[in-house]
Amino acid sequence: MTAVVYQNFIHGAFVANQSKETFPVVNPATDEVMYHVEVADEYIQKQAIGSAQQGFSKWSAMTPVERSRILNKAVYLLRERNDELAKVEVLDTGKPIQEADCVDIQTGADVIEYFAGLAPTQMGAQQPVGEDFFYTRQEPLGICAGIGAWNYPLQIACWKSGPALAAGNSLIFKPSEETPLGAIKLAEIFIEAGMPAGVFNVVQGAAKVGEWLSTHPDIEKVSFTGEVGTGKKVMQSAASNLKDVTMELGGKSPLIVFDDADISEAVSAAMLGNFYTQGEICTNCTRVYVHKNIYQEFLTELKTRTEQNIVAGDPLDPNVNLGALISKKHQQLVLDYIEQGKQEGATLLTGGHALKPESAPNGYFVAPTVFIDCSDEMTIVKEEIFGPVMSVLVFEDEDEVIARANDTELGLGAGVFSLNIQRAHRVIHQLKAGICWINSYGNSPAEMPVGGYQQSGIGRENGVETLNNYTQTKSVYVGMSKIDSPF
Repeated sequence: MTAVVYQNFIHGAFVANQSKETFPVVNPATDEVMYHVEVADEYIQKQAIGSAQQGFSKWSAMTPVERSRILNKAVYLLRERNDELAKVEVLDTGKPIQEADCVDIQTGADVIEYFAGLAPTQMGAQQPVGEDFFYTRQEPLGICAGIGAWNYPLQIACWKSGPALAAGNSLIFKPSEETPLGAIKLAEIFIEAGMPAGVFNVVQGAAKVGEWLSTHPDIEKVSFTGEVGTGKKVMQSAASNLKDVTMELGGKSPLIVFDDADISEAVSAAMLGNFYTQGEICTNCTRVYVHKNIYQEFLTELKTRTEQNIVAGDPLDPNVNLGALISKKHQQLVLDYIEQGKQEGATLLTGGHALKPESAPNGYFVAPTVFIDCSDEMTIVKEEIFGPVMSVLVFEDEDEVIARANDTELGLGAGVFSLNIQRAHRVIHQLKAGICWINSYGNSPAEMPVGGYQQSGIGRENGVETLNNYTQTKSVYVGMSKIDSPF
């Protein structure tokens, strides 16, 4: 049987490369190659830029209301095909269908809908200056580039295309080479919704293609989602011609549970913030600080629920709530971190090994893992693992736990559980993190800006400010009086 080969999506159609170079895409739950994808060679790259220039010319000339209607038509199509697209995400990522079916496509559609609604609201300002005056315009940047991660492929494509396209830009999007299909499906939907060809192109490949996007002189902005080290390289490349950048990078986020917290709710948050999408979420609260007075009660419930309520297996089974990690390489990386945790003196409360579920024996599974007897200096507490590995730590004093929570170069997310609302706000205001939760964890609606402090990122995704980050301000001075010239 001949494997399916997907080509790059340029100017509203699939376009063959000239190098004939392809790469395989493996199902993480079965260890089997599902299809191949053509790499965006120099020919494709040139076609993508030319197409994006034509697309920008047409798209930016349309009124914001016209753009909004097309984007909302795409939202309708995304929601209509939710189940079909969710299955694409499951096969590419290994995450459970029960997650993808109600989160990935729906939240992506929500973001496009949100920015479609904002598009017609962008306004400039007018200011008198003596007898003269000036006014400002918000104009699109031009061609933008998006580089996506593999944990939420289609959602991330929506998060980047929503504001970029609503503001009138064209976008060249490169998905992760491990999860390339969702972005293609989105591109097809945009065309079906009536978007001009070239407004949203999809190029495929690994780091080399990402570097091309980051350095091309005709691309005005790069929005990247991924790990910190890669983000630094993208930013360095973008600096070569002063591109604007948005960086949504990694985290090692703290969850602080005070002794007056609802313990069951706090356990739910800790499990959600460590085991959802098999731990492959950048905002995950992988450092859980629990007050000494409730530590044992918290651990008892956490251990029981982790061992009894989590079902690993075929991600297409709606009863499964723990899927496979993205690759064999990443599974081994997570297992290596677990081994390092044991060697450095942490104690396994539960998990700590690879799994071979009956329904998916060849998949890249790791058991949900909880370490106790942890210290802040341990590697598992300091470094982002990006797998289902939780470190639980003890604290007694509010000021002490704030200092410990902030002792990191990262700063993406943070959470506080306390029924004392004054303390909850007091603590959250002191945590160095860009997206925070009180008595909740992980929710990220389209209306709320997402982004990190310190090395967790630059700029924001979602929220009103993101639309402005895809525009540039033009000031126009209008002379109403005679020019006062010495010449």
